[in-house]
Amino acid sequence: MTSNITLSAGVRSNLLNLQNTADAKNLTQTRLSTGKKVNSALDNPSNFFTAASLSSRASDLSNLLDGMANGIQTIQAANNGLTSITTTLQSMQSTLNQARQDKSFQTQSYDMSSFVASGAAGSQKLSIKDGAIGATAIDVSLTKAVGATAIPATSGSVTGTTAFSAPINLSASGSKISFDLKVDGSPPTTITLNKAAVDLSTGRTDGTINNDLEMISAIATAAITAGAPGAVLLADQVTHKITIQSTTTGPTSSVDISNLTTDDGLGGTLSNVGGLTNGNGVGAVSSTSPGTTTALTVDELVSSINGNTSLTGKVTASNDNGKLRLQNLSTADLTVAGVASGKVDGSTSTAAIAGNSVRTALAKQFNDLRDQITKFGDDASFNGVNLLRGDNLKLTLNETGTSFINVQTKDKSGNATSIDNTFLKTDSVTASEFDSDGNIDTKLDTIKDALSSIRSASSSLGSQLSSVQARKDFTKNMINTLQVGSDNLTLADTNEEGANLLALNTRQSLQTTSLSFASQADQAVLQFLR
Repeated sequence: MTSNITLSAGVRSNLLNLQNTADAKNLTQTRLSTGKKVNSALDNPSNFFTAASLSSRASDLSNLLDGMANGIQTIQAANNGLTSITTTLQSMQSTLNQARQDKSFQTQSYDMSSFVASGAAGSQKLSIKDGAIGATAIDVSLTKAVGATAIPATSGSVTGTTAFSAPINLSASGSKISFDLKVDGSPPTTITLNKAAVDLSTGRTDGTINNDLEMISAIATAAITAGAPGAVLLADQVTHKITIQSTTTGPTSSVDISNLTTDDGLGGTLSNVGGLTNGNGVGAVSSTSPGTTTALTVDELVSSINGNTSLTGKVTASNDNGKLRLQNLSTADLTVAGVASGKVDGSTSTAAIAGNSVRTALAKQFNDLRDQITKFGDDASFNGVNLLRGDNLKLTLNETGTSFINVQTKDKSGNATSIDNTFLKTDSVTASEFDSDGNIDTKLDTIKDALSSIRSASSSLGSQLSSVQARKDFTKNMINTLQVGSDNLTLADTNEEGANLLALNTRQSLQTTSLSFASQADQAVLQFLR
């Protein structure tokens, strides 16, 4: 067992001071190496635990920053999608404007110089179908009847719509209808309708006319048999109109009716509803001259085609130096019957006028661009969250979870929505929809509304992004505030601790020297032992 070592009082005092200095030096060196003046609860319990609480909250907030940063990137990804969709919509708008301005509709000119009219007026025709018209053909006559225009009324000429009301009883003794008929200025012939005339013309024996048509038949028979071969009477069984025509044409052609009398033989006057009147030119018979069939001129045919409402906006016609030019206002081929080898012939032969290939190509381009809208929306996701597909991004903003924000794309009314063609109402198009400028204008209005909807959704996302960004900046500042507060309680002043270390080193050197001096008194005993 080692015996205790006895030190003198002076040596022990200097040794104790040297040990205290060494402890102080160790503490200072620890503070300098850690940078903290409070490294454990033993150093300062109050400051240590307060700083730990502040640092813990700062750490929790720091973890939330990662979620906010991801949220910002998610919103940015959605904004990238909206930007690309906006660019695509603008390209679609440009495509529509290009189609609207394009007028490269195909035309074909047909020679009419060799066309000869034959048959009844209207029997020779152009039949136009397909293109913007559809499968049902629209017929346009190539001929017209000439010389069948109304002759100006002379004194006693008669025009009108309805002859006599029916039934008219001509069976009574003395009952009659008579008028004088003068054709082409010839001496007048008296036309008389009585029981005998009616019986003769209708083959009846009861002496009663029960309707207008029987009376019209009687008039026709009477006119011919009474010696007026220059007159022809036409009867319309649908409208009950009668027309007395001259068989000649020209300025001398005329029909005059005068001296009308109607008597029922019983002292009364037969009913003459809106009909024949005596000598004043108003009544039931129109004075016209017959005509023949002739071909329409190019200008007349152009007017007929352009004036046909069934062809308006689908086909236009023009005079191409004496030829009939047809323009197909469609993207589909137009079929024209009645032409052959570049000539109008009124036959069943057909020819085709090609559709507008430029507008057809632009319709396809429009649909290709439209498809990109869906693809941009599908690809605008970040970390599995796609705001353009209606996903809800929830971001927690404080360490307790009581503050949060839900990020979603919203429409003009503030309702959550996905951004796609259904929302934007951008339907695909067919080439035929580009036939009409009006349809293109409607599509342009749709694109305009879609761009407005995108701007509204972008504004909504921008507002939410600003909120998240502001919260992120706030959280960073809070973390800094908490960390500074924690550091103020625990961090050491390195300048001060450096000065302390320097002083302690000096003190330690002095104390070592002092200890050496104190031990010299004990060394004097050695002189006696020498």
